[in-house]
Amino acid sequence: MSTAAFAVVAAAVALASCMQASIGFGMGMLAAPVVALIDPTLLPGTLIMSASVVTLLVLLRERESLDLRGTGWALVGRVPGTIAGALLLVWLPESGLSLLLALVVIGGVVLTGFGWNPAPVRRNLVTAGAASGLLGTATSIGGPPMALVFSGEENAAVRSNLSAFFLVGSMFSLAVLAVTGHVNVHTAVVSAWLVPAIVAGFLLSRWVNRLLDRGRLRTVSIAVSAVGAALLVGQQVWLAS
Repeated sequence: MSTAAFAVVAAAVALASCMQASIGFGMGMLAAPVVALIDPTLLPGTLIMSASVVTLLVLLRERESLDLRGTGWALVGRVPGTIAGALLLVWLPESGLSLLLALVVIGGVVLTGFGWNPAPVRRNLVTAGAASGLLGTATSIGGPPMALVFSGEENAAVRSNLSAFFLVGSMFSLAVLAVTGHVNVHTAVVSAWLVPAIVAGFLLSRWVNRLLDRGRLRTVSIAVSAVGAALLVGQQVWLAS
C-alpha cells in the first residue's frame, strides 16, 4: 500500500472512530467502503481490530453507564450470528452477501422511520445480537441492529452498552475469522499502524458528544444506518462495474 493510500485509509478510520465513539457504532459503515476500494484484503479483519481499540476506549470512558445484563443477552445472540457470518463468507459470493445484508439494514431503517421502536428486552436483545454478529463478521458493519434496540436509552448508556457488546463480540469474530483465514499478519500490521488515527478520532468525539442530545443521537444513528447500507450497495455496484 502506498503512502497516499494509507493516508486515505487513516483519515477514513479517524472519522469512523469519531463516529463510533460518539454514537456507539459506525466504524465499519464509514470506513469499510473506503478500505474496500483501496485494499479489499483488509476487510473485515483490520476494521474489526480497529473497532476493538476504539470500543475499549469508549467503554473505559462511559463505564459508569454500563448495563451488563442487557449486554449479556445480546452476546448470547452474537455467538450463533458470528458463526453464521463466517460460514456465509465461505459459502456465498461477497457481492450477493453484501447486497442481502444491506437490504436487511435498509428494511430495519424503514420500519424505524414508520415508528417501529424495539425495546431493549431479552428477546429483542438476543435477536439484535445475532443479526449484529452475522453482519459484523461477514461485512464489518454490525452496528445497526444493536443501535436500533438501544436507540431510546441515554446517550452514555447507548455508547457504553454498544461498546461492551462490540468489544467482546469483536474478539469472538476475530477468533472465528482467524480460523477461516480472513485474519493474517497483513491485517494485523495495518491495524497497528492505524492506532494513532483511532486515538485521534476518539479524542475528537469528546467535542462531538457535546452536540448530541438523546433525540439527535437517535436521529443520527438511524441516518448513519441508512447511509451505511447505501454505501455497501454502492460499493458492490462500483466493484462490479
